[in-house]
Amino acid sequence: MVKKEITSPAKLKKELEEAKAELVSRNKKLKLSVKTEAKKKVDKKKAEAKKKVVAKKKAEAKKKAEAKKKVAKKKAEAKKKVDKKKAEAKKKEEAKKKAEEAKKKEEEAKKKEEEAKRTYEEELEEQLTEDEIKNFAIDKTDMDKLVNRVTEMIASYATNGILQNILWRKLKLSSRDGSRLALKLEKLGNITREKILENGRWTYLLLIKKIPISTISIENAPCLVCPVEGKCSTDGEISPKTCVYIEDWVLTELKTKKRHETN
Repeated sequence: MVKKEITSPAKLKKELEEAKAELVSRNKKLKLSVKTEAKKKVDKKKAEAKKKVVAKKKAEAKKKAEAKKKVAKKKAEAKKKVDKKKAEAKKKEEAKKKAEEAKKKEEEAKKKEEEAKRTYEEELEEQLTEDEIKNFAIDKTDMDKLVNRVTEMIASYATNGILQNILWRKLKLSSRDGSRLALKLEKLGNITREKILENGRWTYLLLIKKIPISTISIENAPCLVCPVEGKCSTDGEISPKTCVYIEDWVLTELKTKKRHETN
């Protein structure tokens, strides 16, 4: 038979207190554990909530950034269009300005060319009236004879005409008188003047238009004073075909004409 050990009240009390202390300690640990778990859960929820907030803010920030980027892009595109329009307008303006400058230069060049083409006769035509040109006369000169002579000389060149400076030299006329005489002949309708460039200088080619009626060519004709003029006929005994007077007169006239042309 086993003999039971009798526990003293002091020892029992001590064990009871130790058990109680251990129970209190366990309770504390349990409570602490529960609190820690609860806190962890709360912290986790807070962390998740914060994470969501941060994510939401990031998403919103990203959305705003994208919206801002779109606005900036639209502004950039709008600015680009405006700049393009401005550039095109500027280009057009410059092209217009260049065209105007080119036109101005062309007009100036044309004006200079026209001025270079201007002849002494053209200046005279501006300065003189039609009556002054038609009534032009050279001192101590029979103008009717001179007009007829010059007209006949120009007519002798037929459709080829003659340069006025060559004609004036033949007639020993000054350029001033010759130019006025050419204008006079043109106004009278006897000749036409064709402006041409000769050896780098502008001058006129004189062409016959109308030969004035003149009696000079028959003034010395023997027929006018011939005593047998009434008996003269082309088939008769007395005929212009065999007349020595007419032959002498024609030869004399030809010699006189050649002498005038040479002078």
